[in-house]
Amino acid sequence: MWESICLTLAATAGNNIGKVLQKKGTGILPPLSFKFKVIRAYAVNKSWLVGFLIDISGALLMLRALSLAPVSVIQPVSGCGLAILSIFSHFYLQEVMNVIDWLGITLAGIGTIGVGAGGEEQVASSVSILQLPWLAFFVVILFVLLNGWLRICKRQRREQELMEYEVVEEIIYGLESGILFGMASVISKIGFVFVQQGFSKMLIPVCVSISICCSGTGFYYQTRGLKHGRAIVISTCAAVASIVTGVLAGMLALGERLPSAPVARLSLLLGWLFIMMGVILLVSSTRLMRHLPWPLQNLIPSGADRNFSLRKTGSHRVKDPSPAAVIPAATLHHLIPTPAKEKA
Repeated sequence: MWESICLTLAATAGNNIGKVLQKKGTGILPPLSFKFKVIRAYAVNKSWLVGFLIDISGALLMLRALSLAPVSVIQPVSGCGLAILSIFSHFYLQEVMNVIDWLGITLAGIGTIGVGAGGEEQVASSVSILQLPWLAFFVVILFVLLNGWLRICKRQRREQELMEYEVVEEIIYGLESGILFGMASVISKIGFVFVQQGFSKMLIPVCVSISICCSGTGFYYQTRGLKHGRAIVISTCAAVASIVTGVLAGMLALGERLPSAPVARLSLLLGWLFIMMGVILLVSSTRLMRHLPWPLQNLIPSGADRNFSLRKTGSHRVKDPSPAAVIPAATLHHLIPTPAKEKA
């Protein structure tokens, strides 16, 4: 179990750090296209190439982790990618972190230990083919309801001539993308479970391909939400929805069960809770710092440069979030060179 958790941490670190390095490299590159000169420019850019290779390595490690452990363990632990990204940004990018960031990292770390300790008694998964159509039907119905609710909200916003997204719209986009990210892990796991039950090994690439399609669709919904909505709301909803979807789908569709021992069960449940709390704190730390009383804000380092970056970017939106977790807009802002820096 601990081997798969370590693989998951390495995988989600690779996904997030790889995306950051790719973003840093694209600051001086043209928009990606199939032209030979453009592809060559990306291939010779050291930052982008290293980030791409790290990202791909993370994806392969994640597949390996899914083949060894239940998705209800892997998916929550993958939410710790934000914590690893924050530490990387602090030491590599010299980004100042506040006390809420460190609290979120601590909670995510404690949650990971709890999941590892409680996940020891997880039994091997078993998939019933009859359960899969019900899972697909439930996801389709859920998306029909969410999209119907989204259309109603958009119609009301147009009637009231409002330009900004309502909170409900931001939540819906976050939930839809998070559900798809969670289902991507579940579908990949289904391929490995089928092979363990004696089915053809060709099911693994088939399930991985469907998983990639789910992730791509999740990127689409997340990008639409980030274009006009607030990144903090969409990021939080996507991260939590991804963890909850992985846990529920793993238990309902893959036959995964909670540990039988009360202590292990409590450890696993508290681990899930701490990881989600840590992710929420990391995503919303800057906004939470603004709501603290002034005496506490003066006593506690607040990461002034991060707050300045958020105010400076204003309506800046991230359009290529990570599959494991959304990269905070403040982090990406440090990686985008300004015209003044480029001239210097």
